[in-house]
Amino acid sequence: MPPLRGDESIAGVPDRTVVDFWRFAMPDLRMNNTRGLFAEFLVHQAVGSGAPRVEWASHDVETDDGLRIEVKAGAYLQAWEQRAPSQIRFSGLRARAWSPDGGYAEAKSCNADVYVFAVQTAREHAAYDPLDTAQWDFYVLPRSVVASLDADSVSLGTVREAAGAPVSFASLHERIRSADPRPGTTR
Repeated sequence: MPPLRGDESIAGVPDRTVVDFWRFAMPDLRMNNTRGLFAEFLVHQAVGSGAPRVEWASHDVETDDGLRIEVKAGAYLQAWEQRAPSQIRFSGLRARAWSPDGGYAEAKSCNADVYVFAVQTAREHAAYDPLDTAQWDFYVLPRSVVASLDADSVSLGTVREAAGAPVSFASLHERIRSADPRPGTTR
């Protein structure tokens, strides 16, 4: 099915389009699942991928030359009232890959070439703007480093220790390419 434009009518629901559904399903980019999808979108844009998102894929973004990228997102602030900022933790680093032929693999593994840990950095609700890429930090690690952590989930502190300083959205493409572990790729 080709990507939706948003202006398509919904048969049987008068005066409603796909945009109305999108507004209903994703009205707030602070919601955990929507924030994650938005972070995937940012990485997709940073690497200039022409590939659409595939829900069941073992990774979140794939570049036109086949680099597989897993995106993990976190934030200090959530869509709900909080007494204190959230502690950021990234889960699902290892997963059971799925294929149409074999179903789920028996063992969990690191299934991407590169991992991007995206952090929305706002610490006050009044200033929170997920659409401002200046409010995002990105940490990038190759699969070998993520695998060496030997964990299904890690804290932001662990990611910082392994990745070093974060990069901005403007530098994300270059950092992802420099972490590409595939033999013979241009860095």
